[in-house]
Amino acid sequence: MLPDPINIPKWLEKHGDLLKPPVNNFCLHRGGFTVMIIGGPNERTDYHINTTPEWFYQYKGGITLKVVDEGKFRDIEIGEQESFLLPANTPHSPVRYEDTIGIVVEQDRPNGVNDKMRWYCSKCKAQLYEGEFRCDDLGSQVKDTIDKFDSDINARTCKKCGHVNKSRPE
Repeated sequence: MLPDPINIPKWLEKHGDLLKPPVNNFCLHRGGFTVMIIGGPNERTDYHINTTPEWFYQYKGGITLKVVDEGKFRDIEIGEQESFLLPANTPHSPVRYEDTIGIVVEQDRPNGVNDKMRWYCSKCKAQLYEGEFRCDDLGSQVKDTIDKFDSDINARTCKKCGHVNKSRPE
């Protein structure tokens, strides 16, 4: 049987508390695509790398999508009621602000394909560390990868400039 449509404003009235830290997101749909509703704020320094495109839609408020585009770091501002299709394999780090709500749609990953999380030095932008995982439960796998990076001072220490980086914004 097909599911009923979701009225986003009514869903937010009833379940908006699920979009607050530390969880910040809720999976609305799985099966071919994953549709997530995501609230702000968030605090991350990693860049996610997905082998499939990701579609961002900002329902309420804007976000800054930090990306590495052809080797250059840049920010893409996605305003309220705007959407953006991020190409596959683009390192990205969404910066979500207080009281914002967005929807992200991701394709299911092909069998045998892993997601990556990558950290760059906050001082010189050299690559520090990359964790890889099969994307089955993004929420717990992201946390596990961040915890692994956070607990490894060698991974957080830049080989190029010596700066000791943090897993959360400074």
